[in-house]
Amino acid sequence: MPLRIVTAICLFSVFPADLVAEEDVATLLRKAKAEQEAGRIESAVALATRAIELSPDDVDARFFRAEIFAGVRQHRQAIADYTQAMKLNATSAVLFHRRGAARFKAGEVVGSIDDFDQEIRLNPRAEQSHWQRGLSYYYAAQFREGQRQFELYQTYHASDVENVVWRFACQAKVDGVEAARREMLALEEPDRRIPMMKIYDLFAGKAKPEEVLMVADAGAPAPREHNVRRFYAHLYLALYYFATDQAEKGKDHIFRADRRVISHYMWDVAHVHAQQIKATKEADTGSLRSP
Repeated sequence: MPLRIVTAICLFSVFPADLVAEEDVATLLRKAKAEQEAGRIESAVALATRAIELSPDDVDARFFRAEIFAGVRQHRQAIADYTQAMKLNATSAVLFHRRGAARFKAGEVVGSIDDFDQEIRLNPRAEQSHWQRGLSYYYAAQFREGQRQFELYQTYHASDVENVVWRFACQAKVDGVEAARREMLALEEPDRRIPMMKIYDLFAGKAKPEEVLMVADAGAPAPREHNVRRFYAHLYLALYYFATDQAEKGKDHIFRADRRVISHYMWDVAHVHAQQIKATKEADTGSLRSP
């Protein structure tokens, strides 16, 4: 069964209500979508669950409930539904991509790579732009693979500072900071997002960390925009410090980024990193207490 695009489920509203049964799966999912958009997540989940109960083999119903869970960062529930959807459609690259993202956010970094690899096997065109797999490689300590992935992404989008500095961070782990800086990728055009160009200069050795924060704060941005700027400033200051063997400063900034929640995959990156640090600290503390 081909996977329909559930994010466009509102299209079901073109059918008159009297042409579909009250408990029709499409109707339930349409209502669930409306509830989700209104922020009534429990109601949306209940309607999607009813659709699944009505038609357990409907891949769209499973996928849609997974998307609801993913949207509110209930990653374990999302993974479970994506997995069930895969049993109904094992050839959907979209399902592997979405489960891979959920697994990464849940801290299953190696598992996310497995899913992204299968996605690419099913849809080879996805590989060039797959920055998510590059991030998973970094957090799985597969740095050379991460470097190659970000180099490939550069052929897709050559004006993205984030791609350049993640490639730097991967290469620095295996070849050293000087090699990473010497071979730092060039931008075709400036990245207009603030403070990305100052972050680029930082990694290139042409700016100081405090300048990144100054640029992020400049111009009296509105609170939401300021939070986004500060999030990215702290995230990439952390990445810079980890790349240059200044781990304690890196930890400080990754925790600062983690506290500045934004609705983007990159916040989940900061959160995964922060959770890894906490888990390592707890493990170390436990080993010190062991007899």
